[in-house]
This record gives sequence, C-alpha cells and structure tokens, in this order.
Amino acid sequence: MDSRVKIIEPTGILDSTQADSFRQQVDEALGTDADKLLIDLSNISFVDSSGLGALVMVLKKVRAANKEMFVCSINDQVRMLFELTSMDRVFKVLKDRDDFFEKVS
Repeated sequence: MDSRVKIIEPTGILDSTQADSFRQQVDEALGTDADKLLIDLSNISFVDSSGLGALVMVLKKVRAANKEMFVCSINDQVRMLFELTSMDRVFKVLKDRDDFFEKVS
C-alpha cells in the first residue's frame, strides 16, 4: 500500500456519537505525509444527518490541507442519502478499495 494513502474505517452508525471520533481520526491522518485519504464505509450500517455533516466537515479540512479524499464501499442507505442530498456530486465515491487502488493510487 502507498504510504501517501491513509485509510480510515469507521464502524457501526456514523452519527453524532461517532462524529468526534471520526473527525479526530481524520485530523490524525492529515498530520501525516499522506496526500490521499480513503474513507472506507464498508463497516458502516447507517449514516444520519450528523454523520453526513461530519463527512462534509472533514472533506473541507482535507481540501484546505491540499489533499484528496475518497469514499468507498457505501451501502444502499448511504448511497440514497448521498443522492438525496446531492453529496454524490461532492464526494469522490468509488465502489471499493480495489477500485480506489486501481483508479487512484
């Protein structure tokens, strides 16, 4: 794996109770020499509005740091949320990690 890629794998439900931990993981990743951040949502069962807000906030931080962020392995609920909020046009969404490593890194 490319050392300039950091992968973050939140688990469970991405909501207000998990948002701070998620943002902290992203902050730690931004403190490294990684220039690409992959948010692997394969272990996320549900994202609510707080979780979506956390994703948007970390995307802004990543962009401010002149780095790139990608999201992969989203389930149907997350895909629907992204589509309803037009976030599927904001986030770079890939099918899975293999797709990321094939197309990006």
